[in-house]
Amino acid sequence: MFKTGIILALIVAFSCNNTADHHHAASLQNALADCVTDATLTPEQISKIRMRIKADQKTASLDSIFRRKYKLERFNGNVLIAQQGVVLYRNSFGYAQIEQKDTMRSESKFQLASLSKTFTAVAILKLYEEGKLKLEDSIQKFIPQFPYSGIQIKSLLAHRSGLPNYAYVLTDSVRKRNPYPCNDDIVRWYCAVKPKLYNTPNRNFSYSNTNYALLATIVEKVSGQKFEDYLRQYIFKPLGMKDTYLITSRNDSLNLYRTTGYQYNRRLPKDNFDDVVGDKGVYSTMDDVLRWYSGLSGGCVLRPETMKEAFTPRSFERHGIKNYGYGFRMHVNEATREPKYVYHTGWWNGYNTLMCFSPKNKFVIIILSNRYNRSIYQIKPILEVLEGKSKVEEGVEEELF
Repeated sequence: MFKTGIILALIVAFSCNNTADHHHAASLQNALADCVTDATLTPEQISKIRMRIKADQKTASLDSIFRRKYKLERFNGNVLIAQQGVVLYRNSFGYAQIEQKDTMRSESKFQLASLSKTFTAVAILKLYEEGKLKLEDSIQKFIPQFPYSGIQIKSLLAHRSGLPNYAYVLTDSVRKRNPYPCNDDIVRWYCAVKPKLYNTPNRNFSYSNTNYALLATIVEKVSGQKFEDYLRQYIFKPLGMKDTYLITSRNDSLNLYRTTGYQYNRRLPKDNFDDVVGDKGVYSTMDDVLRWYSGLSGGCVLRPETMKEAFTPRSFERHGIKNYGYGFRMHVNEATREPKYVYHTGWWNGYNTLMCFSPKNKFVIIILSNRYNRSIYQIKPILEVLEGKSKVEEGVEEELF
């Protein structure tokens, strides 16, 4: 049964300087730890917020929506929806392991798939804030042997590099020699084979997982740390995301309550590209993703001006409200080009994921599923409930993906 409660209160605003010594690293972690804490609202505050946002009415409507998704659309996973400090809806449906009838629980861990890109983007932007890289730097500055010129870090972040997706162009002969490549293997292959670019760099938007696999490699080159170690030290641990880890982690204790991905009822084996990270590969829980949202929206992760850069739409070649910033998708107001909803979805090896939030109305929708089901992206009815409208504005499609 779902629970209502209090989401993480945001205590202090985060700020940092550009020094890169050990004292700075320690103070940075302390600042993040202070920013997102387990402090709770008072009963009086809770009551006022719940009345103002009509929480009881919204909770009942959300419960109806998700029970319908479970019964009619076979939704299998976890959902957490909160607004202005109050959890409106929190529930688990189905099984973590279908064969074992292992009932889903709040602690269940899901492969976030492309939602992982938000962590990669923030890691790059943190290094940018520290002066360790520039967004105009070319890939060759960090990977000298990389064969394509004119591709900047900001082009990777915004999916404007023109690089083809490694999953589509990696040849069968390469797969047979190395069935489970890592990021370094992908880089070596691009340098050796030099597949043709899809587009001239920065000509237009073209979503490609290769961009974020390369960004993870650049994080390692700049920081001198493994990608998973960097995320743990500067993001997961400071934000209290104790149940979040990278698929490449060798800490077996993190696999407790780990789910398995399914294509309907068929259990999916390890994918050939599971060990490539940056574009995917983060495992987490709904509560830890809520901490991630709290860190992002509360200014605990990046400076406000940097966060604004991440949420700035950067692809207007085609008319429409969908756009992409630095690691975040968004629905924009066509007149002002300001983001109405900031989000990212994910799909990988049976997993479907979604985090969507409203900067204005301060709500967040977190849906994690381990059985392939595109209905989790059909959130228009959820937005209508949270916006308190009979319908959301024209142009917001039924399927957000």
